[in-house]
Amino acid sequence: MSLQLDTPRLHLRQWRDSDIDAYAALCADEEVMRYLGGHTLSREEAWRHMAVMAGHWQLKGFGHWAVEHRETGVCIGRLGFLQPEGWPGFEIGWCIAREYQGQGLASEGARAALKWAFSDPERDEVISIIHPDNLASKRLALGLGERYWRDEVVRGFDVEIYGITRQQYRETQG
Repeated sequence: MSLQLDTPRLHLRQWRDSDIDAYAALCADEEVMRYLGGHTLSREEAWRHMAVMAGHWQLKGFGHWAVEHRETGVCIGRLGFLQPEGWPGFEIGWCIAREYQGQGLASEGARAALKWAFSDPERDEVISIIHPDNLASKRLALGLGERYWRDEVVRGFDVEIYGITRQQYRETQG
């Protein structure tokens, strides 16, 4: 399966060491990180997080892509799939820098990623793990065709699980 995806405005690609400045700035933004563990990351922690995401691709064959804005060439966030040990399922997630939020970019990238996920004939469902107060992510999940499935505690955090099955995805594609 492809290690990169392109949409009209985004290039979803593998991580580069040169992404650290943009990614560290994103991880240092309290507003962006509010629902992602509830605290900002130092530059060193952001670099380690990038390394974890790159390693996820190596170990699992999928992961979060670096989201590059095609017009500017700037890394504006991350988007893709995670399923580390002990995770409740194959999760699609997104995190976009504040100055690029509200433009439909996360939705654009997530639609391409969801299509990529369901191109795997073994993939039966995709979930999103969302903080109960994160209304923007809930709207995005619902816009992808996901539905609320259940409440859960993941790594000590109360979350809501949204999800979509392969059949539901096919139905949304008309």
